[in-house]
Amino acid sequence: MTDHPSTNLWAAAAIVVACLALSAFFSAGETAFTGASRSRMLALEKGGDRRARIVNRLLEMRERFIGAMLIGNNIVNIGVSAFTTSVLVGVFGSEGVLYATIAMSLLVIVFSEVLPKTLAITSPDRVSLAIARPVSWIVALLGPLAMAIERLVKLMLRPFGVRIGEGQPILTATEEIRGQVDLLHKEGGVAKAERDMLGGLLDLRELTVADVMVHRTKMRTINADLPPEEIVREVLSSPYTRLPLWRGTQENIVGVLHAKDLLRALDAVGGNPSLLKAEAIALETWFVPDTTSLRDQLKAFLAKKTHFALVVDEYGEVQGLVTLEDILEEIVGDIKDEHDLTVQGVRPQPDGSVNVDGSVPIRDLNRAMDWDLPDDEATTIAGLVIHEARAIPDAGQVFNFHGFRFQVLRKSRNRITALKIVPHAPRSRRAAE
Repeated sequence: MTDHPSTNLWAAAAIVVACLALSAFFSAGETAFTGASRSRMLALEKGGDRRARIVNRLLEMRERFIGAMLIGNNIVNIGVSAFTTSVLVGVFGSEGVLYATIAMSLLVIVFSEVLPKTLAITSPDRVSLAIARPVSWIVALLGPLAMAIERLVKLMLRPFGVRIGEGQPILTATEEIRGQVDLLHKEGGVAKAERDMLGGLLDLRELTVADVMVHRTKMRTINADLPPEEIVREVLSSPYTRLPLWRGTQENIVGVLHAKDLLRALDAVGGNPSLLKAEAIALETWFVPDTTSLRDQLKAFLAKKTHFALVVDEYGEVQGLVTLEDILEEIVGDIKDEHDLTVQGVRPQPDGSVNVDGSVPIRDLNRAMDWDLPDDEATTIAGLVIHEARAIPDAGQVFNFHGFRFQVLRKSRNRITALKIVPHAPRSRRAAE
C-alpha cells in the first residue's frame, strides 16, 4: 500500500513525457513538411524514394495535413495539461493548479514547440523523410475530422463575408519563384548574375517586343536604290549581318539583306558587284505587332528558324526591329562579340553619380546598376523623366523621384540626350535594405 502513491507518480510522469514527445512530434512534423523543398522531393520520388512519394502526397493535401497535425497537437497539449493539473492538485491541493500551469508552460514551450521546430527547420527535408510514414497514418486517422472542422469554420465565417479557399491566390507561381530568388540573393545563396538571368526568364511573359526592340531612329538600314557597289560597302562596314532594305522612304521596307547571302551572290557573279540585284537577294520581311510578348516571339523565332523581325504598331507603321539576340539578352545580359559597338551609354562617376544617355532602356540601367526604377510607363530613362515631369524638360532642370535625383545634362530638340542620376541613399545602404 505504501508504494501505491509512488507508483502513481511514476506513471503520471511517464504519461507526461509520452504526451510531450507526441506534441514535439506534431510540431516538428508540421514545421518540417511546411519547409520541405518540393523540387527536391519530386527529384527523390523520381529516383524511387517511397518516403518522398509519401511527402509529396501529403503536401498535395496540405489543408488536410495541417488540420490533422494541429488537431493532434492540441489534443495532446490539452490532455497532458489537464492530466498534470489533476495529479498535482491531488498531491499539493489547490496550489497544484499554479504549479501545473508553470511547469507545463515551460515544458510545452521548450520541449514541444521551440526545440522540435528548431531541429525541424534546420533540416526539413531529412526530418520530413524520416517521419513520412507515421505522419501519413496520423493524417489518415485525423484527416476526416480536420476536413469536418474546416467545413464548420467556413460555414461560421460565411455570414461575415469571408470566403476561404475561393478566388485566386495572392501570389502567382511566377511571383513566388521571383520572391524566392530575391530572398536567396539577399541571403547570399544566389549571385546577382544568376538572379538577373532567372528574373529575365520569368519576365519573358510580361515584356513585349516593344520593350526590347531597336527603335527605328537607331535602325541601320540601306537604300535599295543605291548602286550595288555602294550597297556592298554598306553591308561590309556594318556591325550587323541583317540590314533592312527600303525604297522611297525609310518606312517602306522591301526586304532584309543578309550579309552571307550577299557574299554568296557576289561570289556567284565572279566578284563583280555591278551584276548584283540587292532586292532579289533580300529575304522576305517579317512584321510582328509591338504587343507580342517576348515569350511568344521567342517561340515564333524558333519555329520560323529566323532571328530577325520588324516591329509595327496598330497602324502598320514600322516602330523598330527585334532579334533573337535581343530576347536572349533579357535572360543572360548583354552578348558582345568582336563586331559589337562598345558604347553602353551608362558611365558611373567617381562621386557615385551616373551619367546616362537618354536612350538607355530602363531595364538595362536597372540591371547594370542594380537599381529598381519602374519601367511600366516608359521604356527609356529619358521617357521616364518626361513621364514623371509631365513635360519635356530643358537642360539643367533637376527632378527628384523614386529615390533618385535626375539632372538633364543635354537636350536636342524634343529629346533628352544625356542625364546625370544620383541615388539619394548610399549604394551600401540600399543594398542592405
